[in-house]
Amino acid sequence: MSTLMEEYKSKLITAEKAAQLVKSGSKVAYGTFLAKPIDFDAALADRAIAEGLTDIAISSAGTIPPVPQVILKDMEQKHFQYYSGYYTVVERKLADMGAVNFIPFSYHETVDYRSAPAWHESCERNIGVMQVCPMDKAGNFNFGIANSFNYADMRTTDICIVEINENMPYCLGGAEKSINIKDVDYIIEGSNEPVFAMPESPEPSETEKQIAKNIMPFIEDGSCIQLGIGGIPNAIGLMIAQSDLKDLGINSEMFVDSFVDMYEAGRITNKYKTRDKGRSTYTFCFATQKTYDFMANNPLLASYNAKYTNDPKYVQMEDKVVAVNNIVEIDLLSQVASETNGLRQISGTGGQLDFTIGAYESKGGKGILAFESTFTKKDGTVVSRIKPMLTPGSAVTVPRTCVHYVATEHGIALLKGRSVWSRTEQLINLAAPEFRDELIREAQEMKIWTRTNKTALL
Repeated sequence: MSTLMEEYKSKLITAEKAAQLVKSGSKVAYGTFLAKPIDFDAALADRAIAEGLTDIAISSAGTIPPVPQVILKDMEQKHFQYYSGYYTVVERKLADMGAVNFIPFSYHETVDYRSAPAWHESCERNIGVMQVCPMDKAGNFNFGIANSFNYADMRTTDICIVEINENMPYCLGGAEKSINIKDVDYIIEGSNEPVFAMPESPEPSETEKQIAKNIMPFIEDGSCIQLGIGGIPNAIGLMIAQSDLKDLGINSEMFVDSFVDMYEAGRITNKYKTRDKGRSTYTFCFATQKTYDFMANNPLLASYNAKYTNDPKYVQMEDKVVAVNNIVEIDLLSQVASETNGLRQISGTGGQLDFTIGAYESKGGKGILAFESTFTKKDGTVVSRIKPMLTPGSAVTVPRTCVHYVATEHGIALLKGRSVWSRTEQLINLAAPEFRDELIREAQEMKIWTRTNKTALL
């Protein structure tokens, strides 16, 4: 331990001195979600502006408050360009002001981006700086609730810097959950800002509860669950906790609040999982403090990189995978948009496509895309989320060939293997009743609604 401490002390550096390592044209990795550095970020913003550095590229995914100082102090982008692979409310607002640009990717591919030759040039980073837990007795700095592809980012940079935050939950696992001091060039002892936590989730709406009720019959004892972000997945988790289901497993990119409720109700045992039997696997968390406290040093959980949790070839290894993810809209051709509203980026592909494919390939699995059938605009106008065509400019997150199940408050439908005519009818039946006649008229003009619709077998 004394040798480790000597090495530790030799690598200590202030945030201000660490910022001096960044030059004009540098590419800096900030990691994902709660790994984003705080003290280094502020020091880098001050230094770059004071000294006139330019063309510094910052890459992240899922930016969590506080808002990066490299953006706040450089809104005109004279010194920095900020790139993100997943938009939270922070990035959405900043992108509206032209301060952030999006990097499209499927989550499971991000680890390989850092090492595969085909992606090397576009994903190269000179410096990696991320928040971590304090060093443990073996000389490891745990990434806490932010695993994702952070290890790969740090191991492929020329300079690796960790910023310690004593408030980061130490998360067991797993693989690539930590980086060893021998692979670290510099250590910043941070100011230990509280880790940003979400407020308690609101009670699910009646519509969300109805959607959850429609999905519940598709979950059986021994199912392996993945839940995405949002009110509907949370409502399903709470309903599972109140059910009599047993021996459920968890393999999810995100560890969500309702998993804690499921654990406390005795629904999760991971008894029948193929991998990590007895443990729930995940790659990141962005939740309430209650959930963070539950995750800290919990041997029932295992933190892995995003490839391990999300790659469809691994997801399908588990039987009876039920993956539930929220979407923005779907058209009558069954193309799904989940990350944009027209040209406006609002989130990212994340793992939705990964789990939709993986769940379908799983023995007895079901990939379910769930959403409220309508949306109310700020002016009070109610619009349908089921549309003849996607909003112009919208990115297709799940192509129609991959869509499995679709669920709204009006029911649930299996689309896989159906013809376009049949899909059209199924989707219109899931739309709010007041929009169905209009959708039929549009479908007729599109020549995807014919007399055969009511009698079609497929």
